[in-house]
This record gives sequence, structure tokens and C-alpha cells, in this order.
Amino acid sequence: MADVAVVVLPCEDERYMRRALELARRAEGRTAPNPAVGAVIVRDNVIVGEGFHPAAGEPHAEIFALRQAGIAAQGATLYVTLEPCCHRGRTGPCATAVISAGILRVVAGCRDPNPQVAGGGFAQLQAAGIEVVSGILECECRQLIAPFAKHIRTGLPYVTLKAGMTIDGAVATARGESQWITGAESRAVVHHLRNTHDAIMVGIGTVLADNPRLTTRLAQGEGKNPLRIVVDSTLRTPSSAALLTEAGRTLILTSAAASAADVERLQSDQVEILRVVGHPGAIDLADALRQLGARGIQSILLEGGGRLHHGALHAGIVDRLCLFVAPLLLGGQGLPVFSGPGVSNLKDAFRLRQLHVERYGDDLLLHGELESACLPD
Repeated sequence: MADVAVVVLPCEDERYMRRALELARRAEGRTAPNPAVGAVIVRDNVIVGEGFHPAAGEPHAEIFALRQAGIAAQGATLYVTLEPCCHRGRTGPCATAVISAGILRVVAGCRDPNPQVAGGGFAQLQAAGIEVVSGILECECRQLIAPFAKHIRTGLPYVTLKAGMTIDGAVATARGESQWITGAESRAVVHHLRNTHDAIMVGIGTVLADNPRLTTRLAQGEGKNPLRIVVDSTLRTPSSAALLTEAGRTLILTSAAASAADVERLQSDQVEILRVVGHPGAIDLADALRQLGARGIQSILLEGGGRLHHGALHAGIVDRLCLFVAPLLLGGQGLPVFSGPGVSNLKDAFRLRQLHVERYGDDLLLHGELESACLPD
């Protein structure tokens, strides 16, 4: 394949790629096992076609944009957040459609980590005489497909650990009071995060202490309820738990220690019990992640307590942290965001990259990737 051009960012290329990212994000958490992708077609500095991939089995973003553009696609530039595919799956190859439409230039955010593509789409376009530029807003485009990239490479879901905490690192007071540490603005962002993930995971401690609903409640009344996952090694989840009565499905991860009677008590059309490797008091989170990935789950929002957070971090399953820090101090003992022994040496500390800080009301959101996270090339 000829080298793909990487150019200094023209302001127009950046503007249209941002629009493609906006479109792609409309389907975040809804496209598994595919990535979220957005596309914009521009001719004579006017947008003539737009599209995004809404769900597996539906046309890809490029196809929606080409359909909208019609004959205006001839001689135009295609902006797409991910390299156009060159293989046939449930839909045909987008690279072929782009060539047939008469597109003259393709500007892509990043290369496709899928081994069936991995530069092949770019090569097919270049062989047809189309100019290809890659790497426009690459960091944002790579983050958008991080769940897809990890899943297609490892078979495992991408895990984001979310917590609301005080400045001194507590998620609750010593007696367990946690509602509400963070403000309304931060809680609204959490519901947006739920809306863009395949699943939410909590531990049995959170279920017993807070009786959460684990639903998506957006201000505009839209959004989806992700799969709810409860880590419960001995099936202590009450039959009256609020999350069992909400619309959508619940999956309870348990161990061989759980009784058949409790399985029968909890299992229903909406509630599934899945036994994973473990013992009373703990399950093997790595085995749980393997089984969840085998079910096609790409992204998990971990909203547990300190014990589950600690176990997930030290099991190596966490890819990203989203920590909402409220301007509060407990000034003494509280329930920590990570409950358990930490590393003994600073060289073994967990490090973050691409750290960002945002403000929501009086709270700060710190978010970034763990250095061990699987990002696309």
C-alpha cells in the first residue's frame, strides 16, 4: 500500500471531521459488535451528505452519507471517522461503494484495527486513484472506537470505572452515606455515560446499600437502559431489588457457591444467572470479562463500591477512569474509592495517560486511560 498522507490539519478538514464525530456519537453503545462511525460528504465546501452507523446489520455510515448525497458525491470529499471497510460482512464493503460513487478524496480519522481491514480499505481507495488522508482528529476518533478495538483484538469488553468522590478520596461516609456527594450536573453526565455503554456493572454491596435502579434517565427523556450486571458470588440480591423491576435485562454473575434455590428465586425472563470462576465472597473478574466478551459486550461502565473497584483495578480489567471529585472533605475515615491493599512501591502505581479535566457545576471530572489500556494503532 502506498503511504497514506498525513497533513497539517486544515481548519476545514477539522471542522468536517468534528461533524462526523458528532454523528458517530449518536450511536455510541448501540453498534456492537461494530464500531460507532460517522461520515460527512462535502462538495464545493457544502455538506451534501451525512450518515452514521446506527446498529449491527444496518448500513455503514458511508452508505447513508452516499445515499443522501446522490450524484453530488461525484468529485466530492468524504470525511469518515474510521477507515472504510474493504470486506463483506453483514453489509458490503464501503470502499467499493465510495469508489463507485466518484469520491475524489477521503479524509479519515484513524485506521481500522480490524485485521480484516487494517489498511486494506485505504489501499483499495488509493489503487482507484482516490487521495487518502488519515489522522485528522485521530485521538478523538481512536477514543470513539476504543471498545471496538479492544474487543476485536482481545475478545474482552472495554471497562470504564466511574466514581463520585470527595477530595480526600471517599465514595461514602464511614456509615455508608453517599447520596449525594456529587452535584446534579455530574449525575446528568453519568446518565449520558450509561446511555453510551453496553452494560453497567455493580457489586452486591452497592445493591444492598443503595438499592439502585441502574437506568438511563436523560433530561430529554431519551436513552437506552444498558444491560445491568451484578457481581454477587452467593446470590444475596433481594428479589425486591429495584434493578430487577426496571425495563431491560439484568445479568447476575455468581459462583458455584450460590444455591440452586437462589438461582430459581432470581432467574426470570428478564434476569439471567451466570456462574463464573470464583468462591464465596469473590468471583474471578478476568473470567467474568471473558464470558461477557464472548456474549458480544464491548463496553462496561463499572459503578461499584470500593471493594469491586479495587478488585477490578488489580485484576487488570479497567481501561479508563472517570472520577467526579466534589468540593467536600470528610476529614477522617470514610469508605475509599479503592478498598483494599495498594501497591507497595511507587514504580508499580497505576498510571494514566491522556488525562483530561472538565468542570460540571462545582465538581471536577478527571478522566483518562490507564497505560495498560488497549488502544487502536
